[in-house]
Amino acid sequence: MSWHLRALLRYVPALRRALRLLIYVLAVVLLFTQSSLPPADQQERIRAFTRDIEFDYVTWTLKAFGVKFGQTALGAHAFLPPATRSELVKEYLELLRQISRVESQIEVIFADPEVKDVLSASAELRQRLAELNTRRRDLEPLAESILQAQVSQAAAQLGLTLGGQPIPPVLYHTTPPPDALIVSPREVIRQDADISIQPGLPLEKITELEQNVDRSLNVSSLVVGIGGIGLYPTMVMQTTDLNWLSEVVAHEWVHNFLTLRPLGLSYLESPELRTMNETAASIAGKEIGSLVIAQYYPELTPPPVPATPPPAAPGEQPAFDFRKEMHQTRLTVDQLLKEGRVEEAESYMEARRRFFWENGYRIRKINQAYFAFYGAYADEPLGAAGEDPVGAAVRQLRAQSSSLAQFLNRISWMWTYEQLKEAVTSGSSQPVSAVR
Repeated sequence: MSWHLRALLRYVPALRRALRLLIYVLAVVLLFTQSSLPPADQQERIRAFTRDIEFDYVTWTLKAFGVKFGQTALGAHAFLPPATRSELVKEYLELLRQISRVESQIEVIFADPEVKDVLSASAELRQRLAELNTRRRDLEPLAESILQAQVSQAAAQLGLTLGGQPIPPVLYHTTPPPDALIVSPREVIRQDADISIQPGLPLEKITELEQNVDRSLNVSSLVVGIGGIGLYPTMVMQTTDLNWLSEVVAHEWVHNFLTLRPLGLSYLESPELRTMNETAASIAGKEIGSLVIAQYYPELTPPPVPATPPPAAPGEQPAFDFRKEMHQTRLTVDQLLKEGRVEEAESYMEARRRFFWENGYRIRKINQAYFAFYGAYADEPLGAAGEDPVGAAVRQLRAQSSSLAQFLNRISWMWTYEQLKEAVTSGSSQPVSAVR
């Protein structure tokens, strides 16, 4: 066999992996496109305000897959010692910190009224920024590949793989994710629409969009920023916080895992199923992400959170409890809306927003859409979910499961909230496929 042929055959396994990834990408794009449609009339009324600024998922996915195809074919990270891999990820995050600092310094120069020639004054910094960004572009694909492999290995240790491989493979790409326009009725907290719009729009344009939608359709809307999206490859926001990054990469991969099963396919069928999806992904993302940190970056392990906050010293104000206060806010709003006191509920939410602001939480707007979005992430008690029983049932199912794998394998085969209630009530450890 010629050395040319032997060299070519070395790449066959990688090319096979890349082909499997392409098939999965096409399937996910089709599923995502087909399952993202709220009722047509409501969708079209809202999209009258967003068509020109909507995010192009198809183009992004194809470009991201091109990047991942190259990473998979090369597989350079596999030839590095484990310790070197972790150091490269930390080096990449340090590069992001340096870039952020230099960008801030440049912004100060451009904003300083005393600086007459901002281009000359910032020339050295702008050259430094260009060098840092070149290094970031070189290192980013390798850092992503390393973290993908580490999340995959953590998933394997937790029993979430088939033949030692996560299905689908863990793939993510760092990018500014789109913002989401969330729309809820005013009379009840319910997410009726989630439309992805281009990231980085000026705040005045975002505010104008919300006002136009609210006034024209008599609804409650809110543009929210998001940390990631479970496309394939998944989309993850740039950050220097490795604990957060590991958790979000795992969280979004869990959405990919669920997409191949009834729970993920039923994501948009009801508010209860959306909450089941997001809460399950949040629980699993935290457990997988924590294992990644413990194994590969133990020095970054956060200190344990006390079960109860320490009591305040005599004469000292108790520490502000955000989740508790937000929980109380949601309970009050739900009661006011139940009684039909919509305007009073909206005035109350604005008063509470000011209260949170005074206590250091810079929330731009609290309204029905705020709770419709954040209330679905119910992996912890209290908070924006209020008394919604769905999140509590998901947490209880996790507590009743002997492992994360058993929990995900049970909940992922559910397609109704009633199945979850029955599984929790019975306390059964039988496969969920038996639950009817």
